[in-house]
Amino acid sequence: MTKADETAAGTSPSQSGTEARSEKDKWRAFWVCVVVAAITILDLSKINVALPSIEDALGASSTQLQLIVSGYVLTFGLILVPAGRLGDQRSRKALFLTGLTVFTLASIACALAPTAELLLVSRLLQGVAAGIQMPQVLGLIQQLFRGPERGRAFGLFGAMIGVATALGPTLGGLMIAVGGAEDGWRYIFWMNVPLGIVALILAWRILPATSKSSFARLDLDPIGIAIFGVTVLALLWPFLFTTGAPTDDPNRWWLLVLFVLAAAAFVGWERRYAAGGRAPLVSLRLFRISSYRNGTLLATAYFAAMPAMFLITTLYLQLGLGLEPVFAGMVTIGFALTSALASWRGGILVERYGRSLVVVGLAILLVGLGLLMAAAILTPPALTPYAMAAALFIGGTGGGLVISPNQTLTLHDIAPHEGGLAGSVGQLGQRIGTAIGTAVALSLFYSTLYNERNSGESNLDLYHQAYGVGMLATTLFFSIAMLIGVVDLGARKRRARQVTVDSRRAT
Repeated sequence: MTKADETAAGTSPSQSGTEARSEKDKWRAFWVCVVVAAITILDLSKINVALPSIEDALGASSTQLQLIVSGYVLTFGLILVPAGRLGDQRSRKALFLTGLTVFTLASIACALAPTAELLLVSRLLQGVAAGIQMPQVLGLIQQLFRGPERGRAFGLFGAMIGVATALGPTLGGLMIAVGGAEDGWRYIFWMNVPLGIVALILAWRILPATSKSSFARLDLDPIGIAIFGVTVLALLWPFLFTTGAPTDDPNRWWLLVLFVLAAAAFVGWERRYAAGGRAPLVSLRLFRISSYRNGTLLATAYFAAMPAMFLITTLYLQLGLGLEPVFAGMVTIGFALTSALASWRGGILVERYGRSLVVVGLAILLVGLGLLMAAAILTPPALTPYAMAAALFIGGTGGGLVISPNQTLTLHDIAPHEGGLAGSVGQLGQRIGTAIGTAVALSLFYSTLYNERNSGESNLDLYHQAYGVGMLATTLFFSIAMLIGVVDLGARKRRARQVTVDSRRAT
């Protein structure tokens, strides 16, 4: 466009340049946020393949190993909602920088940990830092983008999260291969440090300021936070400590009674708090918005299945087929690639096709899941990893059409000033889903091994059976996600028909 054209269009050259710079800065800020979010998600999965090395190097007990994995999820989930609320009320940038700084320092502490106890404490701190960061990422995306552009942004966000989820075991295995059995697990944490330092510098320079007026009242609902913490802890604890081993303490399930009581108390308190004109920790009216409610439930069911599917598959490849960690992780690369591509395209197409795109994605994913189980059980062991990789390649296409379009649809009707809170509640649903789904799948997998150990079956047949039973849980959770998607799609179509009828009557 020439200067004359800009003048005729009512846009000065300086205005055009400012808009271009603003657009470029917006996408720079987006990429800083998304890369940091991907790093935190990587730490959910890449540690799994390092547990045997940590056990040998530090003499960690089975309970400590369990806490090194589940403690991260627990503290991540506990801090998400309060951090999202605080980010909406004050400065998302400041909280993002705080979380990233703590995460980087905690990674250094993990890498240098001389004992299992110090590694555990550092992992808990990592989870806190991740819980501070993630709501700010979602809130900033809500703040920066509108309309179809928001769909594109969430498409790219979903692509990065999908890649991080799928590549976690591969990166973890690669670090162990490079560093050796004794120190390779430390490399898993060291890799966060240079990434964190670079991200801190970029975030400080690029992220937009979002601080509110210093005269605005800060309302964090401390009693609500306390009750909420008890509720989340009581729900997650029994699932995070379920392994399927005969030594699992059955008394842990009594905590679910406490969860029900605490959840009822939390809802009652939040309603009372809101009735007094205060800002509750969780605005319950968010769940009256059907797009948000259904999208959050769908994501919870989806993430109950997806991480469990990767974990059970990795265990089968390592324990059943004897693959090295790095090669077992490489089987998921195809899923990461196709999921990233489909997430990017899904973010563009969601404005046109809406919830139907998510339903199609879940259907493709279920087909890929069926092929994955068939490949594991029916193919010769020498070909099994390749056949499973091919099945995951297909499943990744479906997974990519679920993650980012569902994220866009879930937050579509949420005001930008509540983006951090709404996003953090959705992320909490995903963490709860991950804890429950992993516990159920692991319990079925290991309990089958324990129960059938003396049945006289061959070792491979035993793992075939354990894998099939464990994967039934993931199939169930994916099917629940599909049901929610179909119900939501039907409701949307009925509302659209009603709007059409009403408009015709009006004319």
